[in-house]
Amino acid sequence: MNSLADWLVHLENLHPKGQAGIVLGLERVARVKDALQQTQRCPLIVVGGTNGKGSTCAYLEAIYAFAGYRVGCYTSPHLLEYNERVRIDRAPVDDETLCRAFARVEAARQAAGGVALTYFEFGTLAAWEVFAACAVEVLILEVGLGGRLDAVNVYDADCALVTAIALDHTEWLGTTREAIGFEKAGIYRPGKPAICADPEPPQSLIDQAAAIGADLHLLGRDFGAVAEAAQWTFWARNGARRSALPRPALPGACQVRNAAAALAVVELLADRLPAPAPAIHRGLVEIDLPGRFQILPRRPGSPVIILDVAHNPQAVATLAGNLAMMDPCAQTIAVVGMLADKDIAGALAALEGKIDIWLLAGLAPPRGAPASLLAAVVAENRLGGSVECFASPAQAFTCAAKRAGEDDRILVFGSFLTVAAAMRAMKAAG
Repeated sequence: MNSLADWLVHLENLHPKGQAGIVLGLERVARVKDALQQTQRCPLIVVGGTNGKGSTCAYLEAIYAFAGYRVGCYTSPHLLEYNERVRIDRAPVDDETLCRAFARVEAARQAAGGVALTYFEFGTLAAWEVFAACAVEVLILEVGLGGRLDAVNVYDADCALVTAIALDHTEWLGTTREAIGFEKAGIYRPGKPAICADPEPPQSLIDQAAAIGADLHLLGRDFGAVAEAAQWTFWARNGARRSALPRPALPGACQVRNAAAALAVVELLADRLPAPAPAIHRGLVEIDLPGRFQILPRRPGSPVIILDVAHNPQAVATLAGNLAMMDPCAQTIAVVGMLADKDIAGALAALEGKIDIWLLAGLAPPRGAPASLLAAVVAENRLGGSVECFASPAQAFTCAAKRAGEDDRILVFGSFLTVAAAMRAMKAAG
């Protein structure tokens, strides 16, 4: 294979469902990991949870980078380019680096008997190869799905963090918060710091941490944040206190909680990875995470455009709260595309009465929901507003851009795929 595009096609062909293929379990990835002789040489932070994982990883990545460490960070999914998933010092690695890592994983996969890795499993092993070759000094891995059986969990975290927990991926993780909490707690390790930033953690998570002897730190009990008008204070059970912290650059009330979770990690790893106050301050404000209630710069005469990858009830409720804090507009035009395995009705319910025009887009099978399904949900739940259906998010966004005036706002949400399509459409339009 001669290019990154060739390798990504190869990864997709290893599983019958391509990039969408999900097969939980650690046996396959562990066999190839052993064949690669991967070993841990620096502190490892693993971040799981339903919502807030990407934001929390970004805070940690920025804080440690500004503290002078060489930082490796692996997240998923990507928006526009696969390289976004594998970053060194906050920058995506180049194609050549990824291709070399993919080649090493492929050779090890064949040596291990041709193990049929999924797209995510292959990518996780390759990311580790990149970080090892670049001799990173701190490593941050974001869980893809769940925790206990996710490919990332083949590595042992020095500090594991679970963010907010909500119902999502229920066909794999269970249909209750208790069942999902148990799966998320699978990233905790005996005797190691284990953090939970959910304000109401499932008892299953608490019980699992106790059962394995993890050092559990709970939001509100062992660490927390006191928010003020223009700043906030972080506190921890060891007496640590950081005052006059700047508000996180990422918008939304939940971001102080996400930032507090990141600072809990920093505090617990301070002996191995000390981070001075200036690095923490810069890490909170000099941060850019596309697609998380991202308000794009406006041109004269253009509408407000908001991009948000929110795709489950908890995330869309947060999105609705963020909208409520904005200045009023003439009308809100929503460009929405979602995956069929999501709780579509639960997610869209948070926006009842808040959308004037629904431009509903179909996403590609096998996981994508057709626009007609979204339209039925809007109608059956009486969410208000007019409805139009489109074959793709790009078509829906193009329609929104033509229709919206400067006093309107366009809200694009529902999936990483939907936001990515809108971003590509804007880029093509110049």
